[in-house]
Amino acid sequence: MEALLAGIIASLTGCGVYLLLRAYTFPVVLGLTLLSYAVNLFLFATGRLTVGQPAVISADAPGYADPLPQALVLTAIVIAFGMTAFVIMLALKARAALGNDHVDGRPVLHRDHAGKEEA
Repeated sequence: MEALLAGIIASLTGCGVYLLLRAYTFPVVLGLTLLSYAVNLFLFATGRLTVGQPAVISADAPGYADPLPQALVLTAIVIAFGMTAFVIMLALKARAALGNDHVDGRPVLHRDHAGKEEA
């Protein structure tokens, strides 16, 4: 089970980094989302989640569950949602101002049938 979870985290991270290196805004936003999913799974995996244990230590409980990973992941979900909304709005504004969705704002050059470059 640990190998499966590690493989999922690695594939989410790899796909996220690959999409972050694309030149257009939608793949960058999707890459950031995949990276945030990978971080959330990593936090859960390092937290050693237990089932059926209380989150608060009491004298009669045989064990306890650590509430810190759940709190960290909940905070990370909220931050990732806010960051995604901000990046989407920033991309829409850049698209409206520049006329294209290239990440660095340069116009994408297309070649016509005669081989001449045009914006």
